[in-house]
Amino acid sequence: MAQLEYKDLLDAGVHFGHMTRKWDPRMAPYIFMEKNGIHIIDLNKTLASLDEACQYVKGVVRSGRKVMFVATKKQAQEIVSEEARRLKMPFVTERWLGGMLTNFATIRKSLKKMQSLERMLSDEATASNIAKRERLIKGREKDKLERLLGGVADLTRLPAALFVVDVKREHIAVAEAHRLGIPVIAMCDTNSNPNEVEFAIPANDDAYKSISLITLAIGKAIEEGLLERKQERDDARLAEEEDAKRGVDAGDDEVEAPVAAAEVEANDEE
Repeated sequence: MAQLEYKDLLDAGVHFGHMTRKWDPRMAPYIFMEKNGIHIIDLNKTLASLDEACQYVKGVVRSGRKVMFVATKKQAQEIVSEEARRLKMPFVTERWLGGMLTNFATIRKSLKKMQSLERMLSDEATASNIAKRERLIKGREKDKLERLLGGVADLTRLPAALFVVDVKREHIAVAEAHRLGIPVIAMCDTNSNPNEVEFAIPANDDAYKSISLITLAIGKAIEEGLLERKQERDDARLAEEEDAKRGVDAGDDEVEAPVAAAEVEANDEE
């Protein structure tokens, strides 16, 4: 994994926290100092926390499980959705629907409805038999479902972990994850409670550059986990093929041995 350096975090403004009057005292261990009424985050703690989080998500993905990205604030939506799509991971960037994890069976029904509407409207023969007004209504319903659930359309089971950009804003997602025992990796600003998540990354969760840097670092770790998983599967397949080949060769040797013995006996008789 490409190691981020102190300067990278500094250039992205990761160290800028909130105003001192808006702080959460539980973030005190991650605060370096106060300057001009603003708390400055200790970037050494950020680097250490980020490295730990990256190692964890890498292991999760290597085991064949998914990490869900959650970021509904405007400045985070684009970068998070792009990175999640690139890695083929589930994501939520529009609005967190209550029960998305705890009531996953109902969400699956909504996904099936969305897929059914897509098939209906894409089939010209079926669509032509529907009244224009009804077709418009169904089209709007499909667009709304795609906007809200498009990022989890391929999710067949609960994710193994959540990556959250703003732990305060996404408190419902964090609460649902905890209820189900799903670990949460989150960017925590100085107004957040780091004790609410398993892997707190102290960082500015409002600036685009800061969000982008941390998200891409997590994405890089996931990418490496996927590559390692692919390599392990390829190695296992090659090992199976070699074992099968050795088995065939051993069988051929067993057949050749009696033939050779029979030839020796024939020569002795002569």
